[in-house]
Amino acid sequence: MTTTNTTQRLDPVEMLGERFVAAIQNAFPEQLGSESVDPLITPSKNPKFGDYQSNAAMSLAKQLGMKPREIADKIAEHLELGDLAEPLDENSIAGPGFINVRLRPESLASLVTELDRPGLGVKAEEQQTIVVDVCGVNLAKQMHIGHLRSTVIGDVMARTLAKMGHTVIMQNHVGDWGLPIAMVTAKLQSEVAAGRIDMDKVTLDDLDRLYKVAKEESSPDNKGMKAAERFQLGPKVEAELSAQIRGATENLENAKKTLVRLQSGDEETIAVWQRLYDVTMTACINTCKRLHTDITDSDTAGESSFRDQLAGIIDLLVEQKIAEEDDGALIVRNEGLDPTLVRKSDGGYLYATTDLAAVRKRVQELGADRVVYCVDARQALHFKQVFATAKKAGLARKIGADHDSTLEHAPFGMVLGDDGRPFKTRSGENVKLSDVIDEAIERAAVISEEKNPDLTPDERTNIAETVAVAALKYSDLSSDRIKDYVFDWDRMLAFEGNTGPYLLFAYVRIRSIFRKAEDQGIAGGFETAELLIREPEEKTLALALLRYPSTVAAVARTLEPHRMCGYLYELAGAFSRFFEKCQVLRAEDEQVRLSRLRLCDLTSRVLADGLDCLGIQTIDRM
Repeated sequence: MTTTNTTQRLDPVEMLGERFVAAIQNAFPEQLGSESVDPLITPSKNPKFGDYQSNAAMSLAKQLGMKPREIADKIAEHLELGDLAEPLDENSIAGPGFINVRLRPESLASLVTELDRPGLGVKAEEQQTIVVDVCGVNLAKQMHIGHLRSTVIGDVMARTLAKMGHTVIMQNHVGDWGLPIAMVTAKLQSEVAAGRIDMDKVTLDDLDRLYKVAKEESSPDNKGMKAAERFQLGPKVEAELSAQIRGATENLENAKKTLVRLQSGDEETIAVWQRLYDVTMTACINTCKRLHTDITDSDTAGESSFRDQLAGIIDLLVEQKIAEEDDGALIVRNEGLDPTLVRKSDGGYLYATTDLAAVRKRVQELGADRVVYCVDARQALHFKQVFATAKKAGLARKIGADHDSTLEHAPFGMVLGDDGRPFKTRSGENVKLSDVIDEAIERAAVISEEKNPDLTPDERTNIAETVAVAALKYSDLSSDRIKDYVFDWDRMLAFEGNTGPYLLFAYVRIRSIFRKAEDQGIAGGFETAELLIREPEEKTLALALLRYPSTVAAVARTLEPHRMCGYLYELAGAFSRFFEKCQVLRAEDEQVRLSRLRLCDLTSRVLADGLDCLGIQTIDRM
C-alpha cells in the first residue's frame, strides 16, 4: 500500500512539474502515451535567465530520437503556465534545450499569502493511523548514547506525521521480560536478602551493576575448560574452572526457576520485578523529558505485555501450516530470507515471537495503517523476517481489510567517537545518555555566559538547557539517518554553520526585529499587509518559505529528518541575505515595511514549526 503524504500545493517546483509533465505528454502522445515522465525542474543556476529551469529535453533526446533543442521547442508549444509564470519567449530556451521559467511576482506573493495561515499549508490528503516504535530501552540498564538515536529520531517521525494530521501512536518497546531479566531479578532478590541492598533505595546504577554481575555469574566458562584440557594447564586451573562452571550453572538454573515464578505470577518475585521496572522506566521517561521529546510513560509497551500471547502466536502459525519443525525448533520459511526462528528447541520464545505479537496488536488492535520501527540498522534482517512472517500469517492486515498495513523499518547508523569507533568511555563502557545531556548543558552554559554575561541566572539556565538539547539533537538529526556520525562537542555547539544553536540564533534574531519595532511603536498592522515581492532577496526568501509544506511531506514519506534540517538551514541562510540587503524597520515607505515585517514573521513561524518537528524548543533571546 502506498502512503499518501501530499500537502496543499504551494511549492512552485511541484506546480511547474505538473504543467511540464502535461506539456511533454501532449507534445509526444504517440511516443510517450501515459508513460511517467520526470520534468526535471530545478532552480535556475543563473537568476538572470529565470527562477526555474526544466532539463527534461536532454533526458528525452535518446528515447525520442530527436535533438534536445527540438524537443524543448515542442514542449514550449504545449506548455500552459497560466498566471503562475511569465509567458515563454524566444529567450526562454537556452543552451542545448534548457527551458527557463520566471514566476510572476503577484503569483509568488499570492502563494506566500496562502502559506501564511494556521498550519502553514501542511496537511495530508489521506489521514491514517500510524504507530511509531521508539526508544526501546532494556530493564535494569542505563540509557546510553545509542538510545539517543532511537529516541530522538522516533520522536521526530511521530511529531512530523502528527503535524500532517495523522493519528500517531508511539510505542516504547521495552525489553522487560525473558531470561536476562530473570537473572537480574534473582540477583536483586539475593542482594536484598543478604542485606547488601535496600529495596526501597535501589538505583538504576545499582541495577545496571547487578545486571552485568548476574550475566557474568550465570555464564559457565566451558570454552576455558576445553582450553585448559587441550593445553594441559594442570589440575589447579581445571579445579578453578570446574568450580566456576558449577556456580554459573547453578546461577543459571536459579534464573530459569525465577523466570518460571515470574511467568506463573508469584507475588514476591513479581514485586521485585516491578521494582526493577519502576526504577528503570522512571529514569527512562525522565531522560526522554530532558530531551524534550513527547515520549511518556503511557507510550510504554514492554515485552512483558505480550507474554501471554506468545503461545497463541505459535498455535496460529502451526494451524496455518506456516511453521515447521527443524531439529526440534520451530521455524517459518520466507522466500529470499533465512528462516525465521519463532520457538527454540527447548520451547523458549524469541524476540521474533514477541515482535509478531506486537505487529498483531499494532495493526489489529490499535488499527495502524502504517507501522514504523525506529531501530538501529543491525536489526535489518530481523525485521525483514518478522515483516515477511507477519504478512504470511495475516497479522499485518486489519480486520476486514483487503490489503496489508505498511510495515517499515527506519534503520539508523551508530554514534562514533573521534577514533571512528562506537562512542565509548575510556574504560570501554557505553556512554550514559544522562551524562551526555549534563555535559552538553554545562558546555552550553559556559558559551552562553561568554556571549551574554548580562543574563540573569534563571535566563542562563533556561538558555543553556535549550541550546544544549538543540545542539545534541540537531547534530544527530542533521546526519543522513542510515549513516554513522562522529560525536563532536565543538561542532554541535557552534553558533555558525549547520547546527542547532545557529538555527536558534536565527529565530532569536528575527524576533528581536519585532521587539525593536515595538519599541519604535511600529509593531502592528503587518499581519494582513499586502506582500510585495520585488527584490531578488525577497524572492529567494519567498521561494524558500514555499518549500516548507513539501519538506514536511517528504520527511513524513521518507522518514528522513535530515531533510528538515537541511531545509531549515537553507531558510535561515535565505533570511540572513534578505535581512542584509532589504531594510525592514527603515524601509522606504510603510507599505514596504509592513510587507517585510510580514515576511519576517512568517519566516520565524516556519522556523519554529520546523524546529518543533525536530523536537527543538525555541527561545526569544540568547
